[in-house]
Amino acid sequence: MQITHGKHIRCGKNVKFEDFSEIHGLCSDGLNFGDYVTISRGVMIRPSSYYGGDYGIGLTMGEHSSIGPYGYIGCSGKITIGKNVMFGPKCSLFAENHVFSDTECSIKSQGVQRKGITIEDDCWIGSNVTILDGVTIGKGSVIGAGTLVTKDIPADSIIVDKREKSIRNR
Repeated sequence: MQITHGKHIRCGKNVKFEDFSEIHGLCSDGLNFGDYVTISRGVMIRPSSYYGGDYGIGLTMGEHSSIGPYGYIGCSGKITIGKNVMFGPKCSLFAENHVFSDTECSIKSQGVQRKGITIEDDCWIGSNVTILDGVTIGKGSVIGAGTLVTKDIPADSIIVDKREKSIRNR
């Protein structure tokens, strides 16, 4: 396990960080873990931008929540995860998006926008789910494995990404 900028990380009781996890605390609001949180093997939590000195905002994670093995939490924008939220393996959250509207400038030089991500209480996020910036997932929702979440999900929803469309027969 690797932790950097630990003074920005706050943990409740019985918080577990499993082996090979990478936790970077350099952000304005810190990383805040409630009681009985589990960060599984190989999870990366990165609140700062790769592309310069920008501090990210951070993460708040409610009690009894867990991130499954090999998850990626990009919390440059604020990420709020409620209580009793379960993430399966290899989930990714990206709380920022590149600005790229000016074709005369490089994408890198145009910066990012950070709307943030909120996942309310009692949600189950299946394996390999990707959640993009600006999304709120309502309380009690279930997101099926492999789903790409790009817009808000109402409370008590079951969402399954149906990308396996038949275009034509051979």
